[in-house]
Amino acid sequence: MKKLNGTVIVTYRCNARCTMCNRFRAPSLPEEEISVETIRKLPPMYFTNITGGEPFIREDLRDIVRELNRLSDRIVISTNGYFTDRIIRLCEEFPNIGIRVSIEGLEQTNNEIRGLPDGYRRGVETLKKLRAMGMKDVGFGMTVQDKNAPDLVPLYELSDELGMEFATASLHNSFYFVETQNIIHDRPMVAENFERLINRLLASGSPKKWFRAYFNHGLINYIYGQKRLLPCDMSFDTFFIDPYGDVMPCNGTRDKEVMGNLNRQTWEELWNSPEAESVRAKVRACDRQCWMIGSVSPAMRKYIWKPAWWVFQHKFLRLFRKEKYSMYELPACRALRDGTVTAAELDACSTCDLHAVARDGRS
Repeated sequence: MKKLNGTVIVTYRCNARCTMCNRFRAPSLPEEEISVETIRKLPPMYFTNITGGEPFIREDLRDIVRELNRLSDRIVISTNGYFTDRIIRLCEEFPNIGIRVSIEGLEQTNNEIRGLPDGYRRGVETLKKLRAMGMKDVGFGMTVQDKNAPDLVPLYELSDELGMEFATASLHNSFYFVETQNIIHDRPMVAENFERLINRLLASGSPKKWFRAYFNHGLINYIYGQKRLLPCDMSFDTFFIDPYGDVMPCNGTRDKEVMGNLNRQTWEELWNSPEAESVRAKVRACDRQCWMIGSVSPAMRKYIWKPAWWVFQHKFLRLFRKEKYSMYELPACRALRDGTVTAAELDACSTCDLHAVARDGRS
């Protein structure tokens, strides 16, 4: 059986009230959420992300992780870090998993965006306790927007000081977020903060951070509404499965695209079905240009020469020219600066639709 990369959305229930995500308004019900029996039917995986909603709301998450640990080479759980005791207990049993706590900036900014009382303090304390336990694969996850972009580099510096990972994303619209109106308004300001982060990553001695610099370069490209830098192979070597057992190519589509349902089918039946082939045809024609880690990370490995050449140019060749990375390497950034394209024209390239009805992706 072909080995894949997978994301398991174990619940749509969430205790946070994030301004950029309305999933909490359309939660799954406990009795309809994916079971351990269905989890056992998943294929072998190189990498598995467990996400939600808030995964630690599920009282049987330990059983789910136990099954996925058998199927997957590496597991990372995305969480808001609020349920510290549950997270600690799980990591005591599975010390090799990864934990990413979503923190949207420094304390005031984070708490305003996530709508979670004392969320910043609890999230950071969770991370510190995990590190004190000896957990190595822990870190921050930040979704960048106008409101929190000035906190991007300070939050990275905090993560670096604590010896933690730092993952980034940009606002997106899709059925998964039950949102159609997420848009970055001041692109140059946000891009300038990404530019500062990229130069810090490139200045580090970590090859992993150099490649993360490339990922963040792609985020600038994305918020300017441009064609993604690498092909999207979602539904070919990567999949998502939602709380209802529906297998999808990704979580970035406007409407939910279903390849099959693992509650009712075997993996082989589902993955090789006419419905799956139909979804793959839609992926090949998709124009949303998403740049999220779930699709980009596998693409970076598959098309490694493209990010590797970018890293070589920016890390080594520029040592001789003493030039730093500039967002104006991207034609769209220059076009907006020079007035050959307007902000409204770039808005039209985004996934934001102020007039669309948000879909919730229920089964």
